[in-house]
Amino acid sequence: MDYPESRRALVEERLEVVLDRVEPTELAEEVRHVALSGGKRVRPTVTVLSCEAAGGQADDAVDFAVGVELVHDASLVVDDIIDRSDTRRGSASAWAEYGYSPAIVASDGLIGEAFELFSPDPRAMEAVADAMVELGEGEATELVARPTDREGYMELARRKTGALFRAAAELGAIAADADPATVEAFGEYAEKVGVAFQIRDDVLDTTADADELGKPTGHDAEMGRPSIVRVTDLDADEAAALAHQKSDEALAALDRAATPDLAATDYLRDLAGFVVTRER
Repeated sequence: MDYPESRRALVEERLEVVLDRVEPTELAEEVRHVALSGGKRVRPTVTVLSCEAAGGQADDAVDFAVGVELVHDASLVVDDIIDRSDTRRGSASAWAEYGYSPAIVASDGLIGEAFELFSPDPRAMEAVADAMVELGEGEATELVARPTDREGYMELARRKTGALFRAAAELGAIAADADPATVEAFGEYAEKVGVAFQIRDDVLDTTADADELGKPTGHDAEMGRPSIVRVTDLDADEAAALAHQKSDEALAALDRAATPDLAATDYLRDLAGFVVTRER
């Protein structure tokens, strides 16, 4: 098992343990359907790798990593309800499988489990709370004050995707007991990675095959969502170039961080490249 895959396996193992304690049975089934349906686990991997890069141990960050994945999964449940998307990660979305009300309850359950994992450290609670405020503002902006230009789109991408990526990396640095400047540098790195990730997502929604992507494509146009190719004059290739620019900015921020573990740092560098070249 290679280095990043071993970190993902650590997260998966702990995720199973956390979900096994969920009650009642009906809620447990719903949250397991959401959280164990696959996914790239990019955010929790960022948490673990950031902790190691900052000089900590993977085990120090695994609870925070699972927590940030649960927050992400909860947000996807809501996204699918808003979008009326009946597929997620190649399986039925939560609302399609269980109905709207149980899906909303499952989202709440995921958030509750996540914050129990963050609760031992006030700094972790603050980082995630800040991200959730940004995420909520991003969702609201997308629904009622949709951006119509590049500047507005980039701010939306920062809030909707970049903020939780930032929290993921900050949580890792916090778990390593890094100094505030290092926490900030890791956060900036991950926020830029998140924006690049969102731009790539928008491009894939326009260009990818739905079966290969694991979710419906063309949704942005169908729902009138403000994707990069809808609210700017960029075509898919130009949008991809912008994603690469954000990836480069992420690497510049990482260079400013104190990173005694060079192996973990190299994988964070690789991740910045992966998010702009992935095909699903």
